[in-house]
Amino acid sequence: MQNSPFSAQEWIHILLRQQGLLQPPASLEAAVQQLGYVQIDSINVVQRAHHHVLHSRLPHYQPQMLDNAIASGQIFEYWAHAAAYLPMTDYRFSLYRKHQLKQGERHWHEPDQQMMAQVLARLREEGPLTASDFNDEVKNRGSWWDWKPAKKALEQLFMHGEVMALRRDNFQKVYDLTERVLPAKVDTRLPDEAEFCRYLIQRYLQAHGFGTAGQIGYLRKNIKAALQTELNHMQEQGELAQFSYQGKTHYFLPEVDSAAIETGNTVWLLNPFDNVLIQRERLKQWFNFDYQIEVYVPAQKRRFGYYSLAIMWQTQMVGRVDVKADRASKTLLLQQLTLEESAYDSHGLVSRSFIEAFVQAVAAYTRFNDCVRWKLVSCNDTLLKQRYRRLQYLQA
Repeated sequence: MQNSPFSAQEWIHILLRQQGLLQPPASLEAAVQQLGYVQIDSINVVQRAHHHVLHSRLPHYQPQMLDNAIASGQIFEYWAHAAAYLPMTDYRFSLYRKHQLKQGERHWHEPDQQMMAQVLARLREEGPLTASDFNDEVKNRGSWWDWKPAKKALEQLFMHGEVMALRRDNFQKVYDLTERVLPAKVDTRLPDEAEFCRYLIQRYLQAHGFGTAGQIGYLRKNIKAALQTELNHMQEQGELAQFSYQGKTHYFLPEVDSAAIETGNTVWLLNPFDNVLIQRERLKQWFNFDYQIEVYVPAQKRRFGYYSLAIMWQTQMVGRVDVKADRASKTLLLQQLTLEESAYDSHGLVSRSFIEAFVQAVAAYTRFNDCVRWKLVSCNDTLLKQRYRRLQYLQA
């Protein structure tokens, strides 16, 4: 590891610390500030991704806390590398993307200016509305992205910044005019390209501790050259340092330190859209963990299950567990538990320490999903499957 002040294990520890996993953030707002964004996802076989990511950092988190933070103007919804909740203090940096789209860059659909004007007029006259409040004469639509014209217009206005998501009702966005949603004291100065790149760099390194240019600019359009220019500039000014690992240049803030926070005997069940997992190549590089969400994989080709959470024990990724909440019976189903060698002790048995921490993590996740029991349906370890083959009831 060329020119690195720390070992690979120390860098992993720094990553987990910066991600808020080793020490709970002071509040939900502090958690979103530290992470930079929390990705939104619609899959609900268990609690949705954005709630799970926050639960992983805030043990006493409840979904109502997120609703309250949106209502109080602490966070807002927009696009990071995907749909996300962002700290309201970062609002001005969302204007960079909004300006690009207004200047003609395409998001998903070609803007329908007439429909957008009609939608704006209704919002101005009637107040907050959802897409379902607009009539749609076209029947038997095809794919899920084949939205009705009013929905396309609403999303285009949302991406342009002319409307915001006031809240979500049953996961549907409730749209209103930005002027009526945005808190009055929010900074609305449009950042230039260099400012935006600097923001991406600082945000990423704050949240992860270190990263390559490609990781910092992950899924950001038309920014690669400007981002590298700003990285070079910041390094020349002494604001960044770098090291080489596995042939890739990684940047970090010079003030970063490796002060240890004990992980203890802890297991985290990490959501597929968790900030630690979302960049798969980075995950493979640093944790030697080849992870893929199989929601979009045909059922017959899945290896680990439809919605598999990554299992992290202390600082290692040790397996995957496919989960589903049977809400009618209030049972969390561990449909397929697949452990790797790192979960085993020197005698070839699943580590007792791991089992103890795993059961605690499953119990906490069961409660979080409003379930009262859990069941291990399938496992690649026969002894573990036998031990937990019956329903496991939570203690009061």
